[in-house]
Amino acid sequence: MDVTDIARWQFAITTVYHFLFVPITIGLSAMVAGYETAWVRTRNPRWLRLTKFFGKLFLINFAIGVVTGIVQEFQFGMNWSDYSRFVGDIFGAPLAVEGLLAFFLESTFLGLWIFGWERLSPRLHAACVWLVHIGTVFSAYFILAANSWMQNPVGFRFNPETGRAEMTDFAAVLLNKVQLVTFPHVMLSAYLTGAAFVIGVAFWHLRSSRTDEDRDLYRAAVRTGAVVALVAGLGVAVSGDVQGKIMTEVQPMKMAAAEALYETESSAGFSILTIGTLDGSEEKFSIKIPKLLSFLATGSTSGEVEGINQLRERYIQTYGQDPGASYYSTGDYVPNVPLSYWSFRLMIGLGMAGAAIAGWILIATRGGRVPRGRTILYAAIALPFLPLFANSFGWIFTEVGRQPWVVFGLLTTENGVSPTVSTGEALTSLAVLTLLYGLLAVIEVRLMLTYIGRGADPVPDHDLHHGPDLDDHDRPLAVAY
Repeated sequence: MDVTDIARWQFAITTVYHFLFVPITIGLSAMVAGYETAWVRTRNPRWLRLTKFFGKLFLINFAIGVVTGIVQEFQFGMNWSDYSRFVGDIFGAPLAVEGLLAFFLESTFLGLWIFGWERLSPRLHAACVWLVHIGTVFSAYFILAANSWMQNPVGFRFNPETGRAEMTDFAAVLLNKVQLVTFPHVMLSAYLTGAAFVIGVAFWHLRSSRTDEDRDLYRAAVRTGAVVALVAGLGVAVSGDVQGKIMTEVQPMKMAAAEALYETESSAGFSILTIGTLDGSEEKFSIKIPKLLSFLATGSTSGEVEGINQLRERYIQTYGQDPGASYYSTGDYVPNVPLSYWSFRLMIGLGMAGAAIAGWILIATRGGRVPRGRTILYAAIALPFLPLFANSFGWIFTEVGRQPWVVFGLLTTENGVSPTVSTGEALTSLAVLTLLYGLLAVIEVRLMLTYIGRGADPVPDHDLHHGPDLDDHDRPLAVAY
């Protein structure tokens, strides 16, 4: 492998690993905020117990996610200096706003939420966790705006003297049409993931609960999570359909690779299974749903979908011969077709399976029932992983399907790598970061299993009336956990 291959592997490993925490953080912060709001409105102790229980799990996930996310920024300077130089003027504004507004908002109000249980009024305390969630939403928006610019560059001009893309319209970058469909799709996926996490954890405890109070507690968590998961799952499907049409418009090669469609077709069918040559350059056998691909790509069952071979020729005429063609087994401007094809299907299949299981569990727990079958228990335990991995495969598809471009139509991945980084240096950083992330995985899993196993603690009587202690203004702040 050369430096480009190693740098891509490193960025892929660290990015996919980091994104395991992101959707849980976003979705779980919303669930915790909802539970605390229910507690403030009803004063039912079960909502307070759920707030504190899932609040602990949220904090563990948030902490590990912050640590893994910081590495992403350092990689731009380590292995991708030419890329950073090219996009720096564009990325500077949204990423600065993300750091100064979104992350500060999250961290400030998260601190108030952690230490303010006995110092803030219930309403103000609940407002703090909602602001934490809003901070995660802002953070996602600005980061996705930067990524969407890589998919569809807008609001810039190229300066030939500096070799840099320079921003001319900040609003165009933030309101990029790719961004406007990607953001709701990612957010709804995060809500689905957070809700699935709640269902899986709560269902395990529901099956093992020995008191009516605990059964009512965990059944409430299971059913609220299932409702959120079903609504979010429907939103994911709708937003994904819109996103597919925009993707076909701005990156037709990505859609062609996702379907292993080599020749342009009208009324194209959606492939359930396609078997091609080992190098992914030719289709040998396929099972398709007639006309579905045309509808997904164009909104019309008779719409024309361009094939890989025709797009490749058009790109060569538009952009010239790709200097990185030797890396891609299928030729110029064609991404890895098998990986694009299967990551696209795993994204859709795992997401749909997650929503379906949530619906099954919602039906099975109606009327105060506690399902006892092994099948539904195994499904509930597996449920948190389905949308989580669907998110990961979605990002793999998004990034792999854009290749060989790191910025579509402007900069190839090979030309974005740091020119002075040696193969040995890249391998060293890859090994070190992989080992470090492996250690963090052990810590994360151990902490999560420990606190999940403990379940929701009983709430002391004084916590049922938490708020400012008017008789002791000087008492120092203390962590409620």
